[in-house]
Amino acid sequence: MSDATYEDRTGARFERVRLTGASFEDVHLDGARLHDVDLRNASLRMVDLRGLRARDVWLEDVDITGDVENLVINGVDVAPLIDAELDRRDPDRPKMRPPDAAGYREAWDVVERRWAETVERARTFTPEQLHERVDGEWSFIETLRHLVFATDAWVNRALLGDPEPWDALDLPHDDMPDSPPVPRDRDARPTLEQVLALRADRMATVRRVVDGLTDEALAGTTQPVLEPGYPEPEPYAVTRILRSILNEEYLHRLYAERDLAALAARAARAAG
Repeated sequence: MSDATYEDRTGARFERVRLTGASFEDVHLDGARLHDVDLRNASLRMVDLRGLRARDVWLEDVDITGDVENLVINGVDVAPLIDAELDRRDPDRPKMRPPDAAGYREAWDVVERRWAETVERARTFTPEQLHERVDGEWSFIETLRHLVFATDAWVNRALLGDPEPWDALDLPHDDMPDSPPVPRDRDARPTLEQVLALRADRMATVRRVVDGLTDEALAGTTQPVLEPGYPEPEPYAVTRILRSILNEEYLHRLYAERDLAALAARAARAAG
């Protein structure tokens, strides 16, 4: 099998080419034209499909997770329908879009309560299971490490002005380039209690922020942190920072619950 690495094939033509089982990593297909292409059972992760136009397609048994906006299927924008159904299924979901400071305090109440429930569920799993990945997604421990990173980046650094708030166990998102001094130890295997201690500290920080939040402060912007790191040194809207944190907390808990269910099912099958 031949590999193509760091090649620029802009404008190349592929016709009657078999790429079954091929792997594409950090590949640019923007503006590509696909005609009579078989994508059955393909797996797409962290794929940018903005502006995609698909005609005469077969869309059956498809599972899509992500941000959905302006998705028109057979002439119908289904994104509002999806949002309405998700809100109906989970009455806490609309609370992740708070309109004012009081709403952020209520939203953080929800985050604390629901993560406490998920952590209690996680305690019923073995340490090995909590380090196990499902379908290539982060393990439960890695998910908690990433949320520590998200709080450090957006709250401790961007909002509160600490240029280097990092702990060695912080785990940035996979597609983020190395940004010294931000740590990235993918091989670390801390215990659940080690990571929960970090989480408790970071969640307490967010609690202090939202408890002291006013509508006036919510409408403001931050002073940029000048030292290198992540996010980039620039001013940020306070609403962007806090909404990002709520989004991270809400979605990653859903992913964690999904994967814990998969691990439980896997263990049940193994037990016969």
